[in-house]
Amino acid sequence: MPPPADILKVAIEWPGAFPKLMEIDQVSLPNHETYALQNADSTNFYITEKNRNNIKNGSILRLTTSPAQMAMQLYERVQSTSLDMKLDALKELANSSRDITFAQEFINLDGITLLVQMVESGTERYQKLQKMMKPCFGEMLSFTLTAFVELMDHGIISWDTFSVAFIKKIASFVCKSSMDSAVLQRSLAILESMVLNSQDLYQKVAQEITIGQLLPHLQGTDQDIQTYTIAVINALFLKAPEEKRQFDESNVNILDCPLTVSASDLNVIRSTKPINDEMAHQLYMLQVLTFNLLEDRMMTKMDPQDQAQRDIIFELRRIAFDVECESNNSGSIEKRKSMYTRDYKKLGFINHVNPAVDFTQIPPGMLALDNMLYFARHHQDSYIRIVLENSSREDKHECPFGRSSIELTKMLCEILKVGELPSENCHDFHPMFFTHDRSFGEFFCICIQLLNKTWKEMRATSEDFNKVMQVVREQITRALTVKPNSLDQFKSRLQNLSYTEILKIRQSERMNQEDFQSRPILELREKIQPEIMELIKQQRLNRLCEGTCFRKISSRRRQDKFWYCRLSPNHKVLHYGDLEESPQGEVPHDSLQDKLPVADIKAVVTGKDCPHMKEKGALKQNKEVLELAFSILYESDEYLNFIAPDKHEYCMWTDGLNALLGKEMTSEFTRSDLDTLLNMEMKLRLLDLENIQIPEAPPPIPKEPSNYDFVYDCN
Repeated sequence: MPPPADILKVAIEWPGAFPKLMEIDQVSLPNHETYALQNADSTNFYITEKNRNNIKNGSILRLTTSPAQMAMQLYERVQSTSLDMKLDALKELANSSRDITFAQEFINLDGITLLVQMVESGTERYQKLQKMMKPCFGEMLSFTLTAFVELMDHGIISWDTFSVAFIKKIASFVCKSSMDSAVLQRSLAILESMVLNSQDLYQKVAQEITIGQLLPHLQGTDQDIQTYTIAVINALFLKAPEEKRQFDESNVNILDCPLTVSASDLNVIRSTKPINDEMAHQLYMLQVLTFNLLEDRMMTKMDPQDQAQRDIIFELRRIAFDVECESNNSGSIEKRKSMYTRDYKKLGFINHVNPAVDFTQIPPGMLALDNMLYFARHHQDSYIRIVLENSSREDKHECPFGRSSIELTKMLCEILKVGELPSENCHDFHPMFFTHDRSFGEFFCICIQLLNKTWKEMRATSEDFNKVMQVVREQITRALTVKPNSLDQFKSRLQNLSYTEILKIRQSERMNQEDFQSRPILELREKIQPEIMELIKQQRLNRLCEGTCFRKISSRRRQDKFWYCRLSPNHKVLHYGDLEESPQGEVPHDSLQDKLPVADIKAVVTGKDCPHMKEKGALKQNKEVLELAFSILYESDEYLNFIAPDKHEYCMWTDGLNALLGKEMTSEFTRSDLDTLLNMEMKLRLLDLENIQIPEAPPPIPKEPSNYDFVYDCN
């Protein structure tokens, strides 16, 4: 007779003894006020009412003090007068605080307040001993801050409860030139959480620390410190009120905003060390937030009556034609108007009489004028050459500088997605934008010269303007895909993408498409398409069997927990469970505690229809996260929520789940894979017909012969 389902055989260990195989009742764990069981692994998490059903036969557990008793003991020990005992207690507290059961008990004892008091006042007492016991002091403070961070990450109490004195103390650790790296990391993490979780705390933190005080930490070689520092800068960016994101309109360089980071400050870009995923994400965030400073100018119309703005256009005219603004008494008004109209036409404006009207279109608004002036001032020779070269042509092949600059600025803003919210899961940053303090201005200068060069190569006229812009967009996007490390590399890449090269690329792509448009070929494609779709379906299911590590999004991204989900080999059960860190390779089914039978799945929903997207107001506004979210609905009101690490994994999982449910796979990756595999299969099948013209219609069937005398009877 098999044992009851609630009785499990597990190994239980306790101090001073070898693990012993015992039977336990999963329904009832006695003496929970005094003792408790822990997972005997790296997590040391307590077994509770919520997770006891996850215990498996053969698990190794540890008999230990109950969370309440442990919290009380550590609460008393961290107040010990013995430094050694205090240090051991803080070290144990930092480790135990990762468990939410223990954290709840310690917080109930007002443990957070105790740690805050130790940071606010206790550090002065230990600083007197710093000369004798500097390592001990650094460790003690590090463990105190680590325990504080772990406890706060559970979201049990609000960040709004902390005093200015505590904020000042944490900020002082960040501002010190020589501070223990662990203390510095924890302090930066605390500041980031304060800023992200409370607008009131943002105000207080912003009063205590500036971007300038954070920049020295970017000059070092510790990539973890650099990551935490950029995360704090990004948090200050996100929470800063609009007035702090403004800039002096008299200065053409929008990136001189006091919130921005100079290229010389980002030592990580110049380092030969590989950039980890978290640093890549923070650099992407910084890139997006920095370029979003352009949005205000991009959406600002020019006021044709504003003399200061009109003076910028006069400055463009003066630099191009080396003329001084004539006094009001020099010549007649009509003569001066005629002169201005002639020059504005040479500058390539659409409205020759009042070019200010050209900048009333948003986007790009005043940003286009800023770029033109930056080009004229910082690349004066190139600016003058382009304007004069085109203004002296009489063959209708002149490239209008003004109109081109306005449309190019709009295009660059679209390519860089200026004004869009950053994604929680993206690592797609461009190193070249961190190598120059005025990267967008330089980016424009390179691209406007490319546009002029492409215009000449195409021998374009004004009627070809949109065609030229399409080619230029293709040149820029293709050059950006290789992620050049500097603006010079970007420029070199563009040199290899001339109009002739773009034509070759287009011709090659077009030929691959045209080869498969005849009717016999289309009929063959339809015949083999089901076979290819079945192949794609099997690949998707195999990918689900391998499994994927998903991230649990929280307010502090680096402290996020991971969980893993994979499909069983027989395609009948989804196994999933929490992980302490991102795995290296596949996670075995046995280590995933939870199961979901495929037969219980009712539906798969995506985007804003997902329950976790409706719950999280901050994520609901983020288009990128919405595009990566999906949920499995099962039973009545139960659901399993996912946020895919990237678009590829999102398509793999939604396709695989739809295939399991017998529904159509509709993702863009399925369409792409289908097209690729069909083309490959068609080329293989038609390999013997190379250079043979395939007729549009089948050949006619010949008439029957008048006799069959030519038939030879073998018998």
